Amino acid sequence: MKPTRASIALILVMMALVLVGTTASCSKTGRATPAPNSAEPARKPRVTIPADTLHGYVIPDMFRWLEDFKSPESQAWIAEQEAATRKVLDAVSGRDAIRERLVELFDIPHLGDLSLREDRLFLRKRAGDQEQSVLYVQDGVDEEPVLLLDPDALGSGAPITLDWWYPTNDGSLLAYGTSAGGSENSTLRMMEVDTRRVLPDTIPRTRLASVSWTPDAEGLYYTRFPAPGEVPEGEEFFHRKVYYHELGTHYLDDPMVFGDGLEMHTWTGAGISTNGRFLIGYAVYGSARNDLYVRDLERDEGWKPIVEGLDARSYGMAIENDFYMLTTHQAPNGRIVRVDLENPDPAGWAELVPEREHSIETYMYAGGHLIVGYLENAHERIVVLTADGEYVTDIPLPDMASVMDWSGDWQRNDVYVNLSSYLLPPTLLRYDLETGQSEIHMAVDAPIDTDRYVTKQVWYPSRDGTMISMFLVHRRDIELDGDNPTILTGYGGFNTSTTPGFARNRYLWLEHGGVYAAPNLRGGGEYGEEWHQAGMLESKQNTFDDFIAAAEWLIGNGYTDPSRLAVWGGSNGGLLVTAFVTQRPSLAAAAIADVPLTDMTRFHLLYGGSIWTAEYGSPDDPEEFEYLYGYSPYHTVVEGEPYPAVYLTTAETDTRVHPSRALKMAAKLQMATSSEQPILLRYERQAGHGMGARKSTQLEEYVDYYSFLFGELGVE
Repeated sequence: MKPTRASIALILVMMALVLVGTTASCSKTGRATPAPNSAEPARKPRVTIPADTLHGYVIPDMFRWLEDFKSPESQAWIAEQEAATRKVLDAVSGRDAIRERLVELFDIPHLGDLSLREDRLFLRKRAGDQEQSVLYVQDGVDEEPVLLLDPDALGSGAPITLDWWYPTNDGSLLAYGTSAGGSENSTLRMMEVDTRRVLPDTIPRTRLASVSWTPDAEGLYYTRFPAPGEVPEGEEFFHRKVYYHELGTHYLDDPMVFGDGLEMHTWTGAGISTNGRFLIGYAVYGSARNDLYVRDLERDEGWKPIVEGLDARSYGMAIENDFYMLTTHQAPNGRIVRVDLENPDPAGWAELVPEREHSIETYMYAGGHLIVGYLENAHERIVVLTADGEYVTDIPLPDMASVMDWSGDWQRNDVYVNLSSYLLPPTLLRYDLETGQSEIHMAVDAPIDTDRYVTKQVWYPSRDGTMISMFLVHRRDIELDGDNPTILTGYGGFNTSTTPGFARNRYLWLEHGGVYAAPNLRGGGEYGEEWHQAGMLESKQNTFDDFIAAAEWLIGNGYTDPSRLAVWGGSNGGLLVTAFVTQRPSLAAAAIADVPLTDMTRFHLLYGGSIWTAEYGSPDDPEEFEYLYGYSPYHTVVEGEPYPAVYLTTAETDTRVHPSRALKMAAKLQMATSSEQPILLRYERQAGHGMGARKSTQLEEYVDYYSFLFGELGVE
C-alpha cells in the first residue's frame, strides 16, 4: 500500500415549498409558529408541509419537495433560480475584465499526483491549452514524459474524468477508474503501458476504489459496491467489499476476500505485501478509527487482527514480512511501529518513531529508509530516517510549503515530492537518498511576480481561549486601515488539514488588494488527533467558534470590516459557512457555500451520508440529535433576519452531498431574509462534488464567484 494524502483521504473518508404567507419553526410541543414571509422563493405550490418527529420535536420541512430535485416542479424552480442568478451576476461591473484575467491565470499549467514504480514515474499534469489533467509516464530520470491516458479522448457526451489510477509494481500495467459528468461512479479498466492496449477486463461500481496489484501483475485486489437489486434500495452506496480479480476473467466470478459480515457502513480496502505473501485488510469507521487485519496467503489460516477495537487511526506499508504502521494508538500525534506480520500481536510491536510535539501527516518507506512528513504549525517538514527510525537528515523545503503528493519505490533511492505554497507554483523535487542531494525535476512556469505578495502566519484566541493559527496572504503594500476586501475560508473536519497551496485564481483577488485568510480550525488534522476530536461530534461548535473568532480578529486588527468581508467554504466547509451565516449574519457581507451540508437532521438519509455519523453524530441518537439540531444551518434560519448576500452551489451528479442541501437552504434564506442582499443559487448539470472538473467549467464557475465577491464587497 502507498499511503499518501490522497489515499488517506479516500480511506478515511470515505467522503421551497411553503404555505402562502407563512413559515414554520419547530417547537417541543410540535406546534408550528407562523411568521411573515419577507422574501418569497421563486415558486410556492400550495401543499401540506411535511414534518419529521424526532425525540419529542416536530420539525416541519417546507422545502422537502426539493429533495426530489429531478422532479418537474423542482427543475422548474431551479430554472427560475438560475435565471435570477444570471441576472445578478451578469450585471456586475467589470465582469469582462474578471473573465479576461482569469483566462490568463487558468492557462497556467497544473502538476498533480504521481507514482514511482521501479524506473517509471507516472504523473498527472495539464498544459495551458488542455481541458483536464492528463496522465503521463516517464521512463528514467532523463527522459521526457509521454502521454499515457487523456480522459478527453475516452468518449463523447458528458465529460469523462480520470478518477484514480494504480500501476503495477513494475509499471507494466495500469488500473484506472473513469466516470462521466463528475459523478465518481467509476468503472475500473486496465491498460498495457508499453502498447497502450486497453485490456478487455471491465469492472463497474468501483467508486473511490482501493486497488492493489499482486507482485506478479497477474491479478489485483479491489473494492466494489453492490449492484442494484443485490441490496435493499438506498443501500447501493454502502456494503463496499474487497474482491480479487485475475486478469482475463469476468468480474462477476471474482471471489470476495474481505468485508463479509462487516456492518454496511464500513469502508473497506486491501493492500498486498511486496513479496505477495501477506494481504492487509482495513475496515474504516469514520475519520478517527479503523481496524486492520492480515492474512497469510501461503498458510491461509484466515484473518488475524493487527489493530482491532482501538480508538485510533492506523495504516501502513507491508515490506516483505514487516508492516511499517503509522498509528495514533497511545499517540494522538502519531507514531510509527514495525509489526511482524507472522505475529502481529501488539505486544510485539517495535516502536521506530515515537510520538513527538508535532503530528505526523504521512510517511513512506523507500530505499531502506523511512521518510516522515510532519506538520509543524500547519506546514510541512520532511525527515529522513533509517528503517530503524534513526535520524539521517531533513529534506530542504521552501518556507511554508505543503507536500501535495509524493512517491518512492521501496527498492530505489530516489524520492519524488510535489510541493507548492501560497506563493510557489507546483514544483516536483527529486531527492537522492544515497547522496542526500535534491534537484528540481519539473516545475510549473507561472508568469506571476510573487515578490509583490507576502504570506504570514498569525495566532488568535477562539471563544474558549484556545489559540488558533491562521495563514494570511496579501500584497506587501496594503494598509491595515480596516478597508481591505477579505476572503476568509476554512474546512475544519474529518482530520483534513488546511495547509499552504498554490491556487491560480487567487491571484485575481490578491492583485486587487484582496486579503486571503485560512485558519486551522479544530476538526482538522493540523495538530494531531486531539485537535481533530476537539471539532467533531458534540464539540463541532468549536469549529464554528474558531471561524467566527478569525473574522473578529481580522476586523479587530485592521485588515477588514464586516462590509468588506466574505466567507467561503465547500462541502464540510459549506456547513461551516452556512453555520457562520446563521449564527453571526452581521459579521460578513457575503458568503459562498459550495456543495454544502445544511440540514443536519436528515444528512444521513440520502446518498452515503450515514457514513458521516462517526464525524458528526447521528440524528437518530437523542443526545446527538440535540447538538446537531442546535447548530443545523437549515433549522437555525430566522424569519426577518437581515442576512448577507449568499451564493450557494450544487451539482446534479454530486454523489457525496445531496444537491437538495443547497437547494433547500437557498429557498429558506430567500424566504426569511429581510435584507435586500441576494440569495443566489448555481446548479451544474454535468458536474459532481468538484473532482475532475474541466478547465472551461472551472473558469465559468470562478468568473461567477469573483463577480459575486467583487460586486458585494465593492471591489473595482
